[in-house]
Amino acid sequence: MRNWFLISGLTSAMLAVSAMPLYAAEKTMTPHFAYVGTYNPNGEGVYRFKFDPKTGALSEKTLASQLPNQAQMVLSHDGKTLFVGSEIDNYNGGKHGAIAAYRIAPEDGSLTLINQVDSAGAGPVYLSLTPKGDHLLVANYISGIVAVFPVAADGKLSDASNSQQDSGPAGAGKPAAAAEGSFAVSDHNGPHAHMIATDPSGKFVFSTDLGLDRIYQWKLNAKTGVLEANNPPFISASSAGAGPRHFVFHPNGKVVFLINEEASTLTSYRFDATNGTLTELHSLSSLPAGFKGTNFAAGIVLSKDGKHLYVANRLHNSIAQVSVTGEGAMKWIDETWTRGDYPRTLTLSPDGKYIYAMNQRSDNITTFKVSPDSGKLTFVDRYVAVASPSQLVIAP
Repeated sequence: MRNWFLISGLTSAMLAVSAMPLYAAEKTMTPHFAYVGTYNPNGEGVYRFKFDPKTGALSEKTLASQLPNQAQMVLSHDGKTLFVGSEIDNYNGGKHGAIAAYRIAPEDGSLTLINQVDSAGAGPVYLSLTPKGDHLLVANYISGIVAVFPVAADGKLSDASNSQQDSGPAGAGKPAAAAEGSFAVSDHNGPHAHMIATDPSGKFVFSTDLGLDRIYQWKLNAKTGVLEANNPPFISASSAGAGPRHFVFHPNGKVVFLINEEASTLTSYRFDATNGTLTELHSLSSLPAGFKGTNFAAGIVLSKDGKHLYVANRLHNSIAQVSVTGEGAMKWIDETWTRGDYPRTLTLSPDGKYIYAMNQRSDNITTFKVSPDSGKLTFVDRYVAVASPSQLVIAP
């Protein structure tokens, strides 16, 4: 009997020891979180989700912040801070929007406000960080102003170190390269800055202006946070009235792909890394052959391997798949219905296996699996209810 108790005790002890690493791993495993910015009145602010990297599922929706029209966001490179643009028009009694910095709690993904600053313009619609993460770049759409904000090590924002006002004649009233029957003629009435971001080195900056049909070229003084006009200071859009919107760099750093909102065309550019300038290469439509009518092209993402470009088509309600090369060549491949209405942006999961469509007018997010071989999209039979979603970011 004593031997039985001895064996039993040893067995229990061994089971307990063997279970400890598993339990410890579960306890120390860091959860993944995702954040969705929304527009009022349907959207109430920024929503936090738990993100499952294995299945791509978004779950446990929680309202994390309630500043009005918190639609545009960017995460710090270490995933500890979330920067959000609030498209209010009366920050501190003025006529500008606000930029907020939030600290992310690693245990539950909750947000704590660090501080807010004036966006230095009206309608902050795009935020990006320099490669070192020490400056935040903001494009203010309504006023056509781009600005630079110093970022402290703890994520705190300083007031803008520099702002630049786009100016010049408005672009053509009708997009020359749009599909037959298109009435995509919005906002060619003055400057409307739509995106701003650096090149991979952080030395040069590009910003698009939809209203003026221009891509501005800047040099960034990393010490002072000041934008200096490059030579030439801007290039014209690939076609009259095209409405340059968003762009992405190819992984090789030699080519830029840009979506034109009004014309629904993609344009590739060669990037001169020495001088920080762009040279136009090719253009093609983001819509299938034979399409007639109005469409507004929007979000753009590039696959991890740099072989497949995906574009959100609003009104057509599709995601276009375009094969691309590191030399700037492009070929339209396929289209996928978004299962929603008016896809504003697309988000690629960190591992590149899933793409999410922010369907602004149908108040939902839809998920698509990306084929690692062909790049084709397959709808994952899963809808996420979010009111007027604008942008999704996934924390590391």
